[in-house]
Amino acid sequence: MVVLGIDPGSLATGYGVVSGDGRESFRALSCGLIRLHPRKSHAVRVGEIYRELSELIGELKPDRVAIETAFVGKNVQSALKLGQVRGAIMALSFNSGVPIFEYAPREVKSAVTGRGGAAKEQVAFMVASMLSLSSVPKPFDVTDALGVALCDLLRCGGGQKERQTDMKGSGGGLCSWGDFVRASPDRVL
Repeated sequence: MVVLGIDPGSLATGYGVVSGDGRESFRALSCGLIRLHPRKSHAVRVGEIYRELSELIGELKPDRVAIETAFVGKNVQSALKLGQVRGAIMALSFNSGVPIFEYAPREVKSAVTGRGGAAKEQVAFMVASMLSLSSVPKPFDVTDALGVALCDLLRCGGGQKERQTDMKGSGGGLCSWGDFVRASPDRVL
C-alpha cells in the first residue's frame, strides 16, 4: 500500500509518500516541502499547493491520502487559512479518487513514538529509524508528513477498519486502539 502523508500549512506544506504492509516493512518513496512565498496572495498559495500535490498524486499514484488534523491555536486568521488549505487538499483527494484519512497530531506522535506528547525531534528520529533513512529529513514539516503516512499504515493500512473522511457525509468505520495494538504489538510500551 502507498500512502501520501501531508502536514498542511499555508506557507509550508510537508509531504511524504511511504509504501508499506502496515506492520514492519516501510519505505519512503518521496518526501519534500512545498514552500510558498509569503507575499503571494493566500488564494495563489492554496492553488500552488493543490497543483503540486496533484502532480505528486499523478506521478506516484498513492492508494490513500493521510492528512494531519488542524491544530487550533489563538490566531483565528491562521486557523482559517489552514482550514482553506485542508479543504483544498480534501477536494484534490476527492477529485483524484483517492480516499483521505485524518489523524490528530497526538495520534501521529503516539503511533510513531509510543507517546502522544513526544517532541518533534523524537518524531523525526523515529520516522528516520522506521524508514531506515541515512539522515533525518528537514524541516519538521517533512518528518511530520512522513509520520502521518506511517501512522495511517500502522493504524489502518493493514486492512483493518478505517477512519475515513467520508465525502458523502455518511461517516465511516473507526480505527481503534485495539486494532493498532494487534497490528503493532512491538510499538506499545
